[in-house]
Amino acid sequence: MQIKKYIALTLKEASQQMKSELGSNAIVLSTRIIEDDPRYGRKRVFELTAGVEDDYDKSRAESSRAAGERSPMKSQKAVPSVPLKPQPKQRTFADELKELSEKVYMPPEKEDMPFELKAQLLSAKMPVQKPAGVKKKKDTLERELKEISDTLIAREVQKSIVDVIIDQLGKYTEFLQPSNIDSYVISTISSMIPTSAFEVQKKQKTKVIALVGPTGVGKTTCIAKLAVISKILHNLNIGLISLDTFRLGAIDQLKIFSEISNIEMRVAYEPSEIPGLIAEFRKKDIVFIDTAGRSQNNASLLKETNRFLSNTKVDEIYLVLSTTSTTKNILDVAQKFKVLNYNGVVFTKLDEAVSFGNILNVTANFNVPVKYLTNGQIIPDDIIAADPQFIANMIYTGKISK
Repeated sequence: MQIKKYIALTLKEASQQMKSELGSNAIVLSTRIIEDDPRYGRKRVFELTAGVEDDYDKSRAESSRAAGERSPMKSQKAVPSVPLKPQPKQRTFADELKELSEKVYMPPEKEDMPFELKAQLLSAKMPVQKPAGVKKKKDTLERELKEISDTLIAREVQKSIVDVIIDQLGKYTEFLQPSNIDSYVISTISSMIPTSAFEVQKKQKTKVIALVGPTGVGKTTCIAKLAVISKILHNLNIGLISLDTFRLGAIDQLKIFSEISNIEMRVAYEPSEIPGLIAEFRKKDIVFIDTAGRSQNNASLLKETNRFLSNTKVDEIYLVLSTTSTTKNILDVAQKFKVLNYNGVVFTKLDEAVSFGNILNVTANFNVPVKYLTNGQIIPDDIIAADPQFIANMIYTGKISK
């Protein structure tokens, strides 16, 4: 094969030079761009490499073309007219690839489809070979997510909430590794736990806070802890009001505490007495109201508590729940106590609980902020500020971090 190179300012000019010298049977072997060529005044030029078979007789081809151009009237003998086949257009590599792609991948009914659309279908049908490591990582991640799901269910998190957590983790599969997946789980759980700090500061008017909840969840002990923290640590003037005239010894318990801590206490026996007691405590910074424990199934007693609280402006109402309760019971309590319009939740008895999934069950179902947690009966030490990351870690690990 005879091989020659042609250089021109445009690829079209180089192609014309090739055809003029080698004829139409020449084939393009390669093309390239030469930047800043000094032979052409530092301009960008194109180099075309072409080839033609050695036995090709250029002069014969040229004479054939010349004969074809002469008029048939000059021929002495009549020659039968034979239709000549048109010379095929010079095919490029792109043309051949296009034709091959269409033949291999395109169904007959798509033959009239534009090439750009065919190319899209072709790329969609081309099999993508995934590295073995990708499949192994995916299998490992699926096992990890299954273990996480099983762990959360064992921590008594509702299955529907577990599914939401796993779906959320699925959005970060590209970033999940065995070394960081626990952190992603805890972050996901913490994003589902609203919290609100218990404000301890002097204000121009008295702040009234009431604690409500079932019997035996630790409302009175909670009030004692908050009262001591507010008085001793923050130097606030505190007042106590007890509505718990129902439980035997309840008033005496709070009265003994008030005497030891030197905090004034009053008792309201009727709803009508509440406004007068609040007025009596008008110079206090915070007044805590201790309500009687009520069964969520006793609608009449819940209405009675509501009558007490409705007789004055209560700034915040905290529902106190025990983490030792079953999921079904604690959700039932949270639902039926909504008649009291609570706007915060306190979880008690962390030290007695075997799991903490119920905290997430309540916050996810009722979207109510956690105010604080208690983990014992020591006043005022056994109280923990509500922090989403701390609570999420506690739910996932089943342990109270120190």
